[in-house]
Amino acid sequence: MKIVSFIDGSSYTQSVLDHTQWVAEKTGASVEIVHVIGRRDTETPMNWSGNLELGARTALLNELAEHDAQRAKLAQERGRLLVSDAAAQLTKAGVAAQGKLRRGDFIDAIADLEGDTDLFIIGKRGEAADFAKMHLGSNLERVARQSKKPVMVASRAFKPVKSFMIAYDGGESANKAVAHIAKGKLFPGLVCHLVMAGKDNAENRGRLEAAQRQLEAQGYDVVPVLEEAEPEKLIVDYVKAKDIGLLVMGAYGHSRIRNLIIGSTTTEMIRSVLVPVMLFR
Repeated sequence: MKIVSFIDGSSYTQSVLDHTQWVAEKTGASVEIVHVIGRRDTETPMNWSGNLELGARTALLNELAEHDAQRAKLAQERGRLLVSDAAAQLTKAGVAAQGKLRRGDFIDAIADLEGDTDLFIIGKRGEAADFAKMHLGSNLERVARQSKKPVMVASRAFKPVKSFMIAYDGGESANKAVAHIAKGKLFPGLVCHLVMAGKDNAENRGRLEAAQRQLEAQGYDVVPVLEEAEPEKLIVDYVKAKDIGLLVMGAYGHSRIRNLIIGSTTTEMIRSVLVPVMLFR
């Protein structure tokens, strides 16, 4: 198994590393720590030289070019330090880890790396996010839309995980999550809460029971819940009430949960829960 974890030097970097270590220790996975140097770190500043005379204009352009080159050099050096320090921290903890520095667009990195990757880990908020207003990181939406592999969204700080909740709606991505959990190495030993928001009818009960049987067949202790409620409210309230350590959900499905990131209601849910979230597409 291989984990790719993205860091950017934000306040979430240590949490990403702690979540990465937890997953790696439980699964035996190798880890690749990646820092992406985007365009904003290397782009040329705006040209204010249009109204200057030729000599002054040339001097200013040369100064701007030198400034831009220095900024790109500093961004690269900072990136090298970030990934090398992160890899060293995980290696010291006994996790097989290496660092990688990339240039370009973040989503291009996802597309290039996901072939042999089993799990991506990213912080809920990035370096440019407004933490005070709880803005989600700009790359989170793009990763959720793009990645064909599971994505773990790290919470602000890591806490030992003793239980997890599957926000289940009977859809394809939710069933993919159930199948992954049933056969994987990460979740055994944790109590599973299988929670479905919907009417208590034969169809929903049948879907929920089928997922429960699949998990119990692999030895999971499953707590099934079917409640007629707004999905995002039920999820947020249940996570708090039961002290859930990790939320698992499909990125797309049959219910309003399918509006993940794209719709404002589930964006609010991800912003509100204070636990890591694992997304399946």
